[in-house]
Amino acid sequence: MPLNRLGLVVHQGRPAAVAAAGTARQWCAARGIACTDIDVWREGEPRHGGQEEAEAAGHPGSIITFGGDGTFLRGARIAAKDGASVLGVNVGRVGFLTEITTDQVEDALDVLHRDQAVIEERMVLTLRASRPLQTPVGLDTVLCYGRGPALPAPTLRPAGPQPVGWGVALDVTAVNDVVLEKLARDRQASVAVYLAGQLLASYSADAVIMATPTGSTAYNFAAGGPVLDPAADAIVFTPVAPHMAFGRTVIAAADEAIAVRVLPHSGRVAVSIDGETRGVLDPGDWVAVYRAPYRLRLARLAPLEFYHRLRERFQLADAPATAIDQTPLFHRPDSPPPDDLAHLRLHTPPVA
Repeated sequence: MPLNRLGLVVHQGRPAAVAAAGTARQWCAARGIACTDIDVWREGEPRHGGQEEAEAAGHPGSIITFGGDGTFLRGARIAAKDGASVLGVNVGRVGFLTEITTDQVEDALDVLHRDQAVIEERMVLTLRASRPLQTPVGLDTVLCYGRGPALPAPTLRPAGPQPVGWGVALDVTAVNDVVLEKLARDRQASVAVYLAGQLLASYSADAVIMATPTGSTAYNFAAGGPVLDPAADAIVFTPVAPHMAFGRTVIAAADEAIAVRVLPHSGRVAVSIDGETRGVLDPGDWVAVYRAPYRLRLARLAPLEFYHRLRERFQLADAPATAIDQTPLFHRPDSPPPDDLAHLRLHTPPVA
């Protein structure tokens, strides 16, 4: 479907992002395409949930973000639940999630308008909880100092009567991760973790992370967790600085839920979603993290070569001992794959 309404999410603190967004507005004006800024931070005004932002913007079919990965996640949370595609313009430092540079904005808009973008679907997470999430008065000011206003606590998803024990359904989307972390330096987050309805272990830790494959290269990666191909469907559970012998990551099937209950002797625990605090849990509270029934639609100019991007963005270095090997780097042949490989997802990566 050709582009008929565009939403822009702009990092206003970066002049290059503001200038690139101006290019997009001029492109839209020249073609009579509606263009609306989304998730604008205004002094003294609260931020809104993703569905509210999408409705206020007239439900754009595509959203473009101008900034780094954090700005991209702002746009993605709005796009995911509304079925819009999202494309990121990299004006950040790492830009693992973003797709293009500022000089490619007009070309990317032409591709979107011709409906020729490659749409890549990613698994995202959502939550149920023992009660609606809330943040104590004044705590959001401390947690968000220097970062702009906080997002509101998630609202409840419309639902009929629920069987006792399943908790309340939260209207929230996590593209990268859901993290439960201690609030006080001297009080660990003590939690019991359940997989497939069975107790895995009880942890005292700085935090526990439930990440998507997309989010495996974010906080999970920094905490020593594994890197997953974003095309995979799985939930990655990684404890952060656990006070126990078993501190390994567990990779759960995508059709399982990971439930985390705050133990009676724990300190209070903050719940952050894609890096933004959305509520606080008290001892006895619990949350369940599981795959959402919808997926995030990423717009790309070409299919993602994930491992090439992994090597490039993280500046992976080769072992010195490999320097003596002058054999050209392996690449896949241009001919069709043989029958025993035909069922695989085979892209031809760029030859470095």
